[in-house]
Amino acid sequence: MSGIYIKNLSEIKQMQVACKLAHLVLKEVVSVVSLGMSTLEVDQYAAEMMKKYSCTSAFLNYRGFPGHICISINEEVVHGFGKNRKIVNGDLVKIDVGIKKNGWFGDNAQTIQIGDREDKKNLSLIKTTEKSLYEGISYAVEGNQLFDICAAIENFISPYGFGIVKELVGHGVGKNLHEEPQIPNYRPLGKSPILKAGMTLAIEPMINLGSSEVMTLEDGWTIVTKDKKNSAHFEHTVLVGRSKAEILTLS
Repeated sequence: MSGIYIKNLSEIKQMQVACKLAHLVLKEVVSVVSLGMSTLEVDQYAAEMMKKYSCTSAFLNYRGFPGHICISINEEVVHGFGKNRKIVNGDLVKIDVGIKKNGWFGDNAQTIQIGDREDKKNLSLIKTTEKSLYEGISYAVEGNQLFDICAAIENFISPYGFGIVKELVGHGVGKNLHEEPQIPNYRPLGKSPILKAGMTLAIEPMINLGSSEVMTLEDGWTIVTKDKKNSAHFEHTVLVGRSKAEILTLS
């Protein structure tokens, strides 16, 4: 339990505000992503929405990151950023929005397929990844083990044969964008922390259509699948409750 920060009621209220804004910005951005837009235009729109909602980007300049949001396409798993790349028919677009408000952070992500070129494998990947997130969230209850969340995601994904990214994990979130604990999308070996009410967790399955193996591009940020097959990513910030998890990144 050492190092895992448990929020009090006042702090939870601050988290609720930040997370609601993170969700509103994500929803606004997802609503405008369309064929022919560049990822840079999407990033600029996200910056406008953060200004509209009086919050700031959690990602911009974080360890040198160059974007207001993460926008990753197709084989890009996470940490893509705004460039002159145009969005084309059939693209899988991952939008990851983190914001800061009054010293508190909210973090959430969604994957969408653009245009009318529907691909059954891609749609299955998106649907399954999103459902695995909610499977994991259902275990974010006091008294459960943290690794119950991890196992729930893994157990849901495994029958589909998709690759679960192991190098990237969910995390605690609150006064900092990344806090303890780390939350893999598979059950690790070893002893698990016990969940306590007041913990706030960013749970985020990152699932590949093919192999689980990933690599980082020369830009130093964008993480892609090694086999160049598509990837999906969903994320919510969740409050561990005494009887039920509360998803904070919902309006």
